Amino acid sequence: MSYSQTPASVPAVSCAKFDMKLLGGVFLVIGICIGGGMLALPLVNAPVGFVNSSVFLFLCWLTMTFGSLLILEVNSWLNKETNMISMAGKTLGWPGQLVAWASYLWLLYSLLSAYLAGGTDILAGLFALLGLPIATPWLTVGLTLLVALLVYQGVRWVDYVNRGLIFGKFSAYFLLLILIAPFLSLPLLMTDGETIQIQSALMVLITAFGFATIVPSLHHYFNRDTDRTRRVIIIGSFITLTFYIVWDLIIMGVIPREGAEGLLTIRQADDQLTQLAQSVQWSLDTPWITKLFRFFSSVCILTSFLGVSLCLFDFLADGLQMRKTGTHGFLLLLITFVPALGLVIFLPSIFIEALTYAGIACVILLLVLPIIMAWSGRYVTRISTGEYQVWGGKPLLISLSIVAVILVLFGIFEVFIGFY
Repeated sequence: MSYSQTPASVPAVSCAKFDMKLLGGVFLVIGICIGGGMLALPLVNAPVGFVNSSVFLFLCWLTMTFGSLLILEVNSWLNKETNMISMAGKTLGWPGQLVAWASYLWLLYSLLSAYLAGGTDILAGLFALLGLPIATPWLTVGLTLLVALLVYQGVRWVDYVNRGLIFGKFSAYFLLLILIAPFLSLPLLMTDGETIQIQSALMVLITAFGFATIVPSLHHYFNRDTDRTRRVIIIGSFITLTFYIVWDLIIMGVIPREGAEGLLTIRQADDQLTQLAQSVQWSLDTPWITKLFRFFSSVCILTSFLGVSLCLFDFLADGLQMRKTGTHGFLLLLITFVPALGLVIFLPSIFIEALTYAGIACVILLLVLPIIMAWSGRYVTRISTGEYQVWGGKPLLISLSIVAVILVLFGIFEVFIGFY
């Protein structure tokens, strides 16, 4: 309907509705990012220092945002709702589809292992405070069964639980900012770090911006309006970057880098999240802030764990063509949770390491594949519609390719040398 046929008040109403929808899309991006992975940022960034790590966070945000926009471009060429797997298949054939499948599973299982390890760590700390020390394997099994039960009930149950948890998560985050701000120490934030140490943090930083798997769904949500989707990606991811830098600021500004209670020591601990909470208590000596910090950490891990579990469960059900109920549902639960459960039982301190593994998968799935798909669609198969193209042309794709290769090499180095 044209403006000439519509009263002046109608466009304003439509605009208001659009603004609310845009805001909802932005919240989706932020909600995916702000979770368990954020808790690891001050620990992996500690050797680099606050100022240096903020620069690298910005560069990782810029890189992964370009990757997200390339996914949007490729998705805009296709005529119906598609996901990363089908996009890779239609642009690169079965080899691309196979790489997408493998990297997607790699990413989801790595994240599931990380959040299960982090959740077990937090539970162990909470039970210890209550004077009820429980063996770590039993906590791991119990947490897995609880989440598996929710996932089996379906997306509606997970959605209801998740809504309350997300409200609590963001409320606790802003309260922590307000309450911890008076304790910030500028000298701690200005402490020089070793820039070379960023190699051990890069994959976790990349994982923190691994929201691009939702881009095809966002594009469909906005009725394939590419411009609106692009704005949501940029705004949502930039707000996420701000959240991360502020989180590093409040943690690295109250907890010293060196010493028995310092971030470098915590980074090497088996129970990293429990030690981080204890260090907050030691640094601030304010019990109720510590309790709020523990609550925030718990909710971050649980929302991430629930989201990844449901995503992997649905992904496997679709890929294996299995029902989500009955015997099929039970088998899907086993396939979803048993690999991560076994890994965390034998390697309970794998939280940050699993996030590093996830980072390598993120680079492959959300950067390497989009670069190749965009190049193929633009310059080889020429299936590009030309309606939307990410700025930069061939120079950008070549530059991003070099960055992607460097990131993968850093990730492989960290996995095979840095951990051992």
